Amino acid sequence: MGAHEIEPWYFSPYPVEFSDADMVFVCEFCLSYFAEEKSFSRHRAKCQLFHPPGNEIYRDQDISFFEIDGRRQRTWCRNLCLLSKLFLDHKTLYYDVDPFLFYCMTYRDAYGHHLVGYFSKEKESAEGYNVACILTLPQYQRKGYGQLIIAFSYELSRREGKLGSPEKPLSDLGLLGYRAYWQRTIVDLLMGDNGEPRKEANVEELGALSAMTTNDVLHTLQNLNMLRYSVCLFSFFTHIYYACSAQHYCRC
Repeated sequence: MGAHEIEPWYFSPYPVEFSDADMVFVCEFCLSYFAEEKSFSRHRAKCQLFHPPGNEIYRDQDISFFEIDGRRQRTWCRNLCLLSKLFLDHKTLYYDVDPFLFYCMTYRDAYGHHLVGYFSKEKESAEGYNVACILTLPQYQRKGYGQLIIAFSYELSRREGKLGSPEKPLSDLGLLGYRAYWQRTIVDLLMGDNGEPRKEANVEELGALSAMTTNDVLHTLQNLNMLRYSVCLFSFFTHIYYACSAQHYCRC
């Protein structure tokens, strides 16, 4: 893929004729795949696509984000799903891409926009998830791009006036990436703008400021051992619990 030779991690359901191929050649712009270098070279000579086939919605120097509608760009999005399945164990979606939007991060140079990673998002999520699937390609990992992709997903949720959370279960690498982002975001909020730590903050306030759900905020604070419970409130509920237990019923 481009200038990189990548070893896949998991199985992806490419057509059966690719099962015996020693190498699969992937066009890094249109994501078409070929089993022979000759046919791949012919395609590259004629391919006119130099960026993902969607709307560029963000640009900062050489980094861009593109929004691609799965219904309008079925072939490209299906190719993206097949490619990402090589590196995601939990991914099960390959062909039904119509209900999803794909947000692709690219690195731009003189040759075009090179795909770095992406996340997909349901157009209408009953559970309110802001990410269905997320991936940074192996050749671009350990460079901070994954954290930028996660931050972008939460910025979209903030602009929509919603609280976001990724669809579960997360992959192993996805969970590590999200935990790192959640912890850094919560600690930054608790430190305040001037570097002075907040004297007090509640979970709902932190969720509203970070566009994170209450469950994710609580999960992060528990991992950081930063939760403090009210002794009086704890004693009150403990008293009620034992009183109800003694009477073998509870109307609380």
